[in-house]
Amino acid sequence: MTSAAPIVKILLVDDLEGNLVALRALLRGNDREVFCARSGDEALSLMLEHEFALAMLDVQMPGMNGFELAELMRGTERTRHIPIVFVTAAGRELNHAFRGYESGAVDFLYKPLDAHMVRSKVAVFVDLFRQRQALQQAHAELQRAVRMRDDFMSMVSHEMRNPLNTLYLQVQLRKRLIGTGSPPELPTLKTMTDNDERQIHSMIRLLDDILDVSRIRTGRLAMAPCEMDLSALVRRAVEAMSEQARASDTPLGVEAPPHLPIVGDEVRLEQVLTNLLTNALRYGGGRPVQVTLRQQTGEAVISVKDQGPGIAPADQERIFGQFERTSSAGTVQGLGLGLFISQQLVHAHGGRIHVQSAPGKGSEFMVSLPLPPATAGAPRGTA
Repeated sequence: MTSAAPIVKILLVDDLEGNLVALRALLRGNDREVFCARSGDEALSLMLEHEFALAMLDVQMPGMNGFELAELMRGTERTRHIPIVFVTAAGRELNHAFRGYESGAVDFLYKPLDAHMVRSKVAVFVDLFRQRQALQQAHAELQRAVRMRDDFMSMVSHEMRNPLNTLYLQVQLRKRLIGTGSPPELPTLKTMTDNDERQIHSMIRLLDDILDVSRIRTGRLAMAPCEMDLSALVRRAVEAMSEQARASDTPLGVEAPPHLPIVGDEVRLEQVLTNLLTNALRYGGGRPVQVTLRQQTGEAVISVKDQGPGIAPADQERIFGQFERTSSAGTVQGLGLGLFISQQLVHAHGGRIHVQSAPGKGSEFMVSLPLPPATAGAPRGTA
């Protein structure tokens, strides 16, 4: 089903009401809106308020005539591109057409008007206007795509540079220690190796996110659903993030029932929870983060709640878009892909994800996943 064509506006300027009524009746249509002006001043006022595909001007009007109005239109940036068709009852021998074209007209019509010719000419200008609008829209979308590409490359470079710089500094430190004949002791070497592992893991996650976005766009995101224990997955994901939580002095708690069977892709659901926990630790400001799993009305609900700066209502839909990020204390981190990927993965499981938040009151991200019938009817409980 195709959408209806956008309304195109046409301006008629004539000092005689009867002429306006007749021409308006001739040109009106479901895809057009016809505006009428009885003077040049009234016409200019309308042109400042509306974007017209065509202006049909009567030549002989008291006060400001059609030629003078056309010259004013051509001298103003907002109106200079409106095509002008002059309409006159004067004879051809007065050579009005020559002056009309000098004033910037694209056509000249003589009264009495031929209805079929007028409709045909106006239809051409309407089509040209729509084509110009389509080109402008395509140009704007292309510019936006170029900006997004440039922003994306800048963000990738920034996010890759941080862990690479850290790795480089660690290598330089080890080289200096070796050069002094005092290689690092085993505990120190282990700490360095652990730091290396975290930085490498950070880069791998970054590349995985980029690949996932590409797979989502092309419909090639692999899913391998199977029977699994969601409670075990939640506890495992929280445990995996515990070192990062300790590094940021963030208390991290988890509450879940002993078991909660579900059918899903274990790797992808853990990816969702890891993304939510990463954001909670990143923006939580060191305040407690709580993860809760509960069963309700045929669904499993995972909640990740932080006590960070919160998200304004106007941004709560936007943050699930590609490359959309929130900021905390003026610092923006990440590529803005985690929530987009998480939303797509949750939707692929037949679930939904949303956020409850307010500025200064933290954020709670909730993932709802459908339970199999046997689990949905089982007793509820948490441990």
